[in-house]
Amino acid sequence: MIYLVEDDDSIRELVIYTLRTTGFEAKGFSTAAHFWEAVEEEMPALVLLDIMLPDEDGLHILKRLRGNAETADLPVIMLTAKSTEYDRVLGLDSGADDYIPKPFGMMELVSRVKALLRRATKQSDEKLLTAESLSVDVKRHIVTVDGQAVSLTYKEFELLCYLLENRGVVLTRDQILSKIWDYNYSGETRTVDVHIRTLRQKLGAMGGLIETVRGVGYRLAEKLQKPAEGGKDEA
Repeated sequence: MIYLVEDDDSIRELVIYTLRTTGFEAKGFSTAAHFWEAVEEEMPALVLLDIMLPDEDGLHILKRLRGNAETADLPVIMLTAKSTEYDRVLGLDSGADDYIPKPFGMMELVSRVKALLRRATKQSDEKLLTAESLSVDVKRHIVTVDGQAVSLTYKEFELLCYLLENRGVVLTRDQILSKIWDYNYSGETRTVDVHIRTLRQKLGAMGGLIETVRGVGYRLAEKLQKPAEGGKDEA
């Protein structure tokens, strides 16, 4: 799914029509507010983003996307009437993956979209998550600690990847439930605690990277901490 944020009706309709006729699923939004609502419902594969919008500047939208762990790697192409070198550099420095000044040809746009999606897919396929001597090959579904393979269940693997992708960030039990188990309510949070406990056990020494933030949830530490004498970290 490709999302286009563009307040010009004629441009938005033409781009969406072109994308759909070339094999893509696409949705268009005239305001940032409608875009954010859609992101809550479904995460797109790529975003086409205009800078000049009526309610929220496109660069601000981009910064918000890059500042959120779930959307930090989302491919973004800026579409804008601003074509000076300064504006292009500003957009790219803010985290845009590509920049197409208006007016642009539809076939060029489709070509850029395909190229960026290919790059994004390749990066995702080659994704390797690491912390200390813990390594996770996402594509091959392989987890190792000190070079030794660790066998995890599917949910344990997803949970570990979620922690690694948000390293240093405190994740609440409800966030973890929603992400890993699709629970959208404050339900049986002990499910999370049980999986954290077994995950720590299976990771051995590297299990200490998973820290409990009492009364909140869990986070993966930036580095392994030595336990305090006489102390015990519980799920």
